[in-house]
Amino acid sequence: MFRLLLVEDDASLGATLKERLQKEGYGVEWVKSKHEAGELCNQQGEVSLYDLIILDVGLPDGSGLDLARDLKMSRHMPIIFLSALSSAEYRLEGFELGAEDYIPKPFHLKELLLRIERVLNKEKQPAELVFPDFAVDLAAMAVVFRDGVKEFLQKRDFELLRFLIAESPRVLSRKEILFKVWRNESHQNGRSVDNAVMRLRQVLRRLNCECIRSVRGVGYQWVLPFNLSANSH
Repeated sequence: MFRLLLVEDDASLGATLKERLQKEGYGVEWVKSKHEAGELCNQQGEVSLYDLIILDVGLPDGSGLDLARDLKMSRHMPIIFLSALSSAEYRLEGFELGAEDYIPKPFHLKELLLRIERVLNKEKQPAELVFPDFAVDLAAMAVVFRDGVKEFLQKRDFELLRFLIAESPRVLSRKEILFKVWRNESHQNGRSVDNAVMRLRQVLRRLNCECIRSVRGVGYQWVLPFNLSANSH
């Protein structure tokens, strides 16, 4: 599941975009200011688990162009700009900052979806979440251990693992996991989450540590730090 960061201060547009993007199967984090977006990205250090930022240029506390400039200095961060400022000067600055696209407002929602899909399809570089004794191969949906053993995961189990890692150290409720990973499929329930966690723990049983912690009455928490790598384990 691709994870998007939406930075848009217009409440109506932001809510509409978030709802539609989630219906398309994306994981979406929505913030309304330059400060919130910066804080969220800085919490993840020099890496990001967001596959794409959809960034409004005109924010209430500063320019989205300035935020993009700050982020580009420390990490690879694919960006699509949204802006009512559609002059050649602003578009040129956006592309000089390495933006994947610059979409003037107003825009057709279908056009935005197609451009997002184009950018995400372009971002096919192999990447791993790297831990001391194993790695998660994001392209292969597999766990790769130090001795070379590779355990391939079911699609839902992989999405759950990635979601747990992305949100760590936050404790995730079963309800939130169902909404984000299973997208509230009517025939799924909390037991589906428990079974998926059990399968992940079985895959990770080779490690002499707890990776997924159960929090009684709430849900689950990923407890190991990680790095993001473009190299093989």
